[in-house]
Amino acid sequence: MPFSARTLRDFCVRKAYTLVQKGTLMTNEDGPVQHPRGKFGKPGPYRGVFSEGVRGLSWLCLKAAGWHVATDWPGAAKSVVIAAPHTSNIDGLLMLAIAGWYRQKLSWMGKASLVSGPLGGLVRRAGCVPVDRSKSADVVSLMREAFEEAGSLHLAVSPEGTRNANANWKTGFWHIAKSAGVPMLIAVLDFGTKEMRFEGPMMPGEDIEADMAEIVSYYRDAEGKHPEKFVLPD
Repeated sequence: MPFSARTLRDFCVRKAYTLVQKGTLMTNEDGPVQHPRGKFGKPGPYRGVFSEGVRGLSWLCLKAAGWHVATDWPGAAKSVVIAAPHTSNIDGLLMLAIAGWYRQKLSWMGKASLVSGPLGGLVRRAGCVPVDRSKSADVVSLMREAFEEAGSLHLAVSPEGTRNANANWKTGFWHIAKSAGVPMLIAVLDFGTKEMRFEGPMMPGEDIEADMAEIVSYYRDAEGKHPEKFVLPD
């Protein structure tokens, strides 16, 4: 059967409707789908039927994988989302499912070449913000401008900067948040308990070392998909 955006939309709408009918996703007079039952945290505001379809599919994926979302959406319109541990490609897919559950769209920094090919438009729509990573100062300025121009923007960043073991965490996310004047949301992906939780929001202060120490403290008990690859800074 040929695939189209309409086919995907119709499927998502049907799936969301089914979940509502079963009582997995609840509705009230204020609008469809306000919050789920069980351990899943409350999402952000209602954003339309298609968003609810994505949310329903995200719920199915998370439940099938045995994950639960333990905290409510923090409510920030703009933020730098610090996502760790990052030891596998699955982490990115997991964050996308979690964002779908929360009714949020995650943006991420990628190589400029990713948006220059025939699929460039699709990559942009998927949340890619093209950057030249060899120019760190320019990246901070670019992202500050992106935050200033956007009505809503949640930039997901891995502090490790790699899927391999690395105790030298990057601090670029802190400089971006500081320059843009937006809070940091600490997303903890604990594969040991299969629980995702948010800490924060946390505004960057005047002491980067103190801020980094606090951020690292939230990950003390977290376990990555490959535990040996998740190393905290000293």
